[in-house]
Amino acid sequence: MYFLIAGVIGYLFGCLHGSQLVGKMKNVDIKKSGVKNAGASNTTILLGWKYGILVALIDIFKATLAILLVLFIITENGITGDWKYLLIYTTVFFVIIGHNYPITMKFSGGKGTASLVGALIAIDWKIALIGIGILLIFTLATDYLVIGVLCMYLSFLVTTYLFFGIEPTWIVILLSVLSIMKHMENYKRIMRKEETKLSSMIRKKVS
Repeated sequence: MYFLIAGVIGYLFGCLHGSQLVGKMKNVDIKKSGVKNAGASNTTILLGWKYGILVALIDIFKATLAILLVLFIITENGITGDWKYLLIYTTVFFVIIGHNYPITMKFSGGKGTASLVGALIAIDWKIALIGIGILLIFTLATDYLVIGVLCMYLSFLVTTYLFFGIEPTWIVILLSVLSIMKHMENYKRIMRKEETKLSSMIRKKVS
């Protein structure tokens, strides 16, 4: 029952897309323009960093709010220990599934990076600090956001195992595989030296 609640809450919050809201505001179909991704990075490429930040904030905090809501429900019902963290990680999984495959966008959404950041914040501040720190370090070092994202998932995998054991780690493995699949075109563009670099996205002016 509680897993169903966590899944439904996670998916519904995940379907709330920042790129859809901003796209309607600016009369741009972000999913069908630029690199054809409904996320903060493509919004930055198309509309500039201010709108990219707005999309990122929406996608980050929808995940945080979903997890906090599930956490409130399970705490009120006396669920603790391993079951508590399995329910939290189930919520994370379905938030990202909702973001990547939203019913509001005909099941074709983004890649879940910002939502993962929001999830880390809600799970544990230490995991969030490590994960976000690694994201920033490797993104700045390589000038490619997708490399930072890959390293963040790897850190999430390790810290989840160290903090909460093997069961939640299996969920992170699934999310990591999904992220790699979703970013495969980015990796190919890096190999072809066609991927948009972080530095060029930051310089993009608001149109």
